[in-house]
Amino acid sequence: MAKILRLILGDQLNSNHSWYRQVHPNVTYVMLEVMQEQAYVMHHVQKILAFFAAMRNFAHQLAKKGHQVIYVKLDDEYNLQDFENNITRIIQKEQITRFEYQLPDEYRLDEQLKQICTRLSIETDSADTEHFLTERLDVQNFFGGKKRYLMEAFYRHMREKLHILMNGDEPLGDRWNFDADNRKKYDGKVPLEPPLLYNHDVSSLKGMIDQMEVRYFGEVDAAHLVWPLSRQEAFKSLDYFCEHLLPHFGTYEDAMLQEHISLFHSRMSFAQNVKLISPVEIVTQVLQHYQHNKDVISLAQVEGYIRQVIGWREFMRGIYWAHMPGYDEKNFFNHQTEIPHWFWDGKTKMNCLNKCIGQSLNEAWAHHIQRLMVIGNFCLLAGINPDHVDAWYLGIYIDAIQWVEITNTRGMSQFADGGIIGSKPYVASAAYINKMSDYCKHCHYDYKKKTGDKACPYNSLYWNFFDRNAEKLQNNPRIGMAYVTLKKMKPDEKEKIMQQAETYLENLNDL
Repeated sequence: MAKILRLILGDQLNSNHSWYRQVHPNVTYVMLEVMQEQAYVMHHVQKILAFFAAMRNFAHQLAKKGHQVIYVKLDDEYNLQDFENNITRIIQKEQITRFEYQLPDEYRLDEQLKQICTRLSIETDSADTEHFLTERLDVQNFFGGKKRYLMEAFYRHMREKLHILMNGDEPLGDRWNFDADNRKKYDGKVPLEPPLLYNHDVSSLKGMIDQMEVRYFGEVDAAHLVWPLSRQEAFKSLDYFCEHLLPHFGTYEDAMLQEHISLFHSRMSFAQNVKLISPVEIVTQVLQHYQHNKDVISLAQVEGYIRQVIGWREFMRGIYWAHMPGYDEKNFFNHQTEIPHWFWDGKTKMNCLNKCIGQSLNEAWAHHIQRLMVIGNFCLLAGINPDHVDAWYLGIYIDAIQWVEITNTRGMSQFADGGIIGSKPYVASAAYINKMSDYCKHCHYDYKKKTGDKACPYNSLYWNFFDRNAEKLQNNPRIGMAYVTLKKMKPDEKEKIMQQAETYLENLNDL
């Protein structure tokens, strides 16, 4: 009988996987904490601790069910600190005759494991992770070679395919998308609920990574790590979301507050992306809760959340596999500016960035509008090199794994892909940030001013962005009004705005 070794990666914590339906005495599972994964980008300390703690718990649960598990800790003396050397050593030591792995969601690991298999002298095979609603190439096949992928078309396809929020062949409520209803600033009309926080003492893990001299950034209270680290906690977070946050999620999903960082967001992205809980399980429970609580939850709230799970998340993964390798090198605007040093400490006079970056450093999390329309918006307006932007986003957020990070960052946020994901760059002046948040009223800068003392940098940088990229953007029908406005500007006013922008661009570290 073959002796099988099965590799489980740190984002493959799916206890419902068919691998685990039966306990096989000839199958051993291996999980590896390796310096290789700490070195390809510098991670937030909470991200490292959450991954290791969730992995160790998953291995413990497998062993409790009777599965044979080899778990290699980062500081084990025999740890050879990368996948290939550890796998090869274990295969030899345990006299393994067959090696299997679940398909990675990162291109670099997919390539590495394929290469490892070519060098092994035993049988090898791969299995699906059994987590996503689509196969790797479903999005690519759906669009059939088109240069631009329209998320809305794919989302409608998913709704029809899975028969979610449908009334026969028509969408429930006679609308596919309630996004227009989901852009409200928080007005205080409904009470804010506190986020559900956990209380994991990972002090010993923190001591271990320090002893191993793992490079990281960000803050952590290692005695009270707040993230869901088990399947049980993932469902507890889902219950809490449905009961307390879903009733107002859609309405305020784009709103930002400096004193309440998450508003009505579920904060479940880490649990989802390491596969502690599946999109099917999330959608099923959200829909069931909606069915039983239509008196307090409107369709717009539910559709807004469902769109993120079955539409956006699957769409971004599909784009990743359609365009890797190479997507990670796209730089449509040829932006080369270095990321300002205050991205590493949050110490900027721009209050929106001070709060959003500071929150990211402290919490390893920010919601999508903070990431896209505050931080990402600034990076795009300032011409930051997308390589730097990618590395920062991939490192800082607890839920950031390349397949979901790079498509949102290099694609949606930075338009570095030239329009594969988005039909226009997502840029905005200070008026948008003031409309959606309370940041501007506490700021050193004046959001109403384009030029002069304390003029908000977003305003002049916004017009400078369109002016310097006119050749690439002015024929885009979705942003035609920006160029109409730019052409109507009086020459002296335009010159002042451009001078103001140049001054800011030359002094980004001092903003």
